[in-house]
Order: sequence, then C-alpha cells, then structure tokens
Amino acid sequence: MALDNATIAFLNASAEAAGPEAKPMWHLPPAEARAISAGMTPMFGTGPDMHSTQEHLLTGIDGGQFAVRVHVPVEKPAGVFVYLHGGGWVLSDIDSFDTLGRQLAEKSGCAVVLVNYRKAPESRFPIAVEDSWTALQWAAGHLEEIAGAQVPLFVGGDSAGGNLSAVMALRARDNNGPQLAKQILIYPVTDADFSRGSYLEDENQTLLTTEFMQWFWDHYVPNPEDRRHHEASPLRAESLEGLAPALVITGAHDVLRDEGEAYAQRLQEAGVPTEHRRWEGQMHGFFSMVNVLPAAAEAMDFVAAAVRADLKQEAAR
Repeated sequence: MALDNATIAFLNASAEAAGPEAKPMWHLPPAEARAISAGMTPMFGTGPDMHSTQEHLLTGIDGGQFAVRVHVPVEKPAGVFVYLHGGGWVLSDIDSFDTLGRQLAEKSGCAVVLVNYRKAPESRFPIAVEDSWTALQWAAGHLEEIAGAQVPLFVGGDSAGGNLSAVMALRARDNNGPQLAKQILIYPVTDADFSRGSYLEDENQTLLTTEFMQWFWDHYVPNPEDRRHHEASPLRAESLEGLAPALVITGAHDVLRDEGEAYAQRLQEAGVPTEHRRWEGQMHGFFSMVNVLPAAAEAMDFVAAAVRADLKQEAAR
C-alpha cells in the first residue's frame, strides 16, 4: 500500500515551501536543523484547554537541569502518562509537543507529563536515558500531587521517545519499580542497524531517511560499541521477560518499521502482553502531525482508547 493522499499532499507542499535549494536536514548542524524543525510547530495549533498546567525543573544525575510540563485535564485524572517526545534525541522539545500532550491528556483522561530531556550532541547518551528515568521516578513519587490518588502510571513516546520509553520499561523491571500499567511505543527506535529491509525501501525515505537516522545516531551515540548497549538499542537486551504490557505502533512506510516490529515480536515471545498495529499508508512522524494528518487523529484515538481500557480494568479490580 502506498502513502495516503494526505501524506503525499503534505510532503509535496513541504518540498515546494522549502524550495529547490534547500539542504537535507542531515547536512545541517544541529542548531540549524532545530530551527527548521521548530518552524513546523505553529501548524499543530494550541490544543485543548487543561484544568491546570504546571512546570517543574528537575535535576539530572550529573547535576544538570531539565523541565517537565504537567498537563492535568480534569481535577482528578484517572492516571498519569509520562510522555517522551521524538526528534532523534537531537531535535524538538516539549513546546513542539505541547498540542499532542494536551490532546493525549483530554482523550485519555490522564495527566500527561511532557519531559524536556536534554539533547545531543551537547548531552550525548546516556543523558537522555538518565533524564527520562529521573522524570519517571519523579512522576511516580508525585502521583497524589498530580492526580489526587495513587493512580496507574504509563510511559510512552514516539521515535526516539519510543526508544527511551522502552528503556524505561526495562529499568523499571530491573529496579523493581516504578510499576507501569503499560509502555506505549510509537514507531520506536530499537536498534542501530541500518541493514534492515525498511531502511532500504525507497518509498520509506520521507521525513526520516536512512541518512537522517544515521545523522541522529552519530550525534547521540557516536561510539559504535555503545550502540550495542541495551539502553541505546533495547532490541539487544538479553531478556524482555517481565516487562510492562506493551502497545506498539509502526508505520508501513517508515525506515524504523522493521525494528519496531521486531521488538513487538520479541515482547510477545517473552510472554509480555503486547498489542501491535501497523498503520498502513503512513510515514515516520505521522503520530506527531496533530491537526495536519487525519491518521494522527486516528492513532491518537487508538492510543487513548487503549489507555482508557487499562484504566477501566484497573478500576474494576
């Protein structure tokens, strides 16, 4: 199945707006690439109003600081969802994902904690992992302050954020908590292997190309040996047994498709309750294209419904 019409129209409009002289993002220094990426944010709109929004400054393992933003949709949300955004560990921030976070909060009934983990190359692996872990532990320790009760805790994210979310589930298992209701991995990075079939298919070279993904890895984990560590490439973890239940979403035309689906398969083989859905007609990044691509709204509703089902099941216990 080919890319859907909405995606093709978006890609054509983006190419026309950029002009024929535009350099590929992976030929740019991070600062320039970040500026171009941030320029897309206004198209996402402002998102629904929240009951409250709070900002907190957390201190990382090395003494550096980073922000989290907590969107609370109602007075007593039914859960707390720590969301780790995409951007290849180099691009984007919680401002760029604010609309997504608000929509996720409204539709799921959870308070959403957006984590502005520090980016490479200024902060290379494992700083993003450590910041994410600090934020997850902080959320687990502040459930009552955020939601008014000891509610279920979710972790999830897209792309590089899906990578970090998978690593958080591994850490939570290996450290006997915090207990996670579910890990939600949206086209996650799970391995630094560019030989997989989805990396080689021409129709998958859209917003995220093979060269762009190599650029991200070069900035985040420049040492090839370090890329084999399971906290960089969670597919390489020795065992996935005992992890939190998982929801894995992949895009049919995404260079990351095969590694995301390989991770879903390994989770299933390890006995982890896992639901996987491949979104047909979609490229990498579609989930974050809120108010732009119809598939983004469909996928958001799908994720929110899965979270609400878990919350309903938890409430019935």
